[in-house]
Amino acid sequence: MKFRTVAELVEVAETEKLKISEVMILHEAEVMNRPREEIFAEMGRNLDVMEQAIQRGLTEDIRSHSGLTGGDARKIQEYKKNAPVLLSGPTILDAVSRATATSEVNAAMGTIVATPTAGACGILPGTIFTAAEKLNSDRETMIRALFVAGAIGFTIANNACISGAAGGCQAEVGSATAMAAAAVVEMAGGTPSMSAEAVAIALKNMLGLVCDPVAGLVEAPCVKRNAMGAAIAMVAADMAMAGVKSVIPTDEVIEAMYKIGQSMPAALKETALGGLAATPTGRALERQIFGSIAKKK
Repeated sequence: MKFRTVAELVEVAETEKLKISEVMILHEAEVMNRPREEIFAEMGRNLDVMEQAIQRGLTEDIRSHSGLTGGDARKIQEYKKNAPVLLSGPTILDAVSRATATSEVNAAMGTIVATPTAGACGILPGTIFTAAEKLNSDRETMIRALFVAGAIGFTIANNACISGAAGGCQAEVGSATAMAAAAVVEMAGGTPSMSAEAVAIALKNMLGLVCDPVAGLVEAPCVKRNAMGAAIAMVAADMAMAGVKSVIPTDEVIEAMYKIGQSMPAALKETALGGLAATPTGRALERQIFGSIAKKK
């Protein structure tokens, strides 16, 4: 079950009449030389960690040490319950709040699953748990969704990059959004080709996104980008399921992301030297945060 690109992944799945998740499970079993049951069980533990992070973020008073982030996931849920009109709808807001919850737990030094990085950890849990609730999915379907995401992350990592330092936030939040879009398509009964289209639709709407963490912390604007990534993933999945196709093939979108990342200046790749981090407020927050830390020491 070898594949390197998304096109090869889809070809294998369609030729063998398998879901993308099954292709990835077989691939992992072969590469890692481990029993299928062991691999599936390990992914199930990842799902458990994701669920725990969501629950913490939605039920506890989560605050980061810097004070930059915390509490927004709960605000979104309260708004969803009490607002007379929801402009984006309850499903999107559930995905957004769960993505925010997970990211806030990460910012507060809690336990999360890097998907594909800690900075983008909220998007996949936010979408998978929301889709599962909407679709009445069982646990196996949710675990399989993680394997779909893993397959897409595998192709992106091998053909481009998944870190903000290497390719900007498009490589982190962008990749996570693409992974989540493909995953929820399979959960909803979509074909491997539809998952691939969802990847392209999601990722090309993240192209050029810079990595500019305020004070160098994975908090602002990272948490809110996770929230928006979850929303984009859900919409991209719906578009792909509707039969909408990307004019540019998926693997070419991934290649474009890589080339854009290569052309970005260092100031826009996780150095906190440009973008939002370099605004007057961003610099003031940096001085405030690290000044207070120095005083505590």
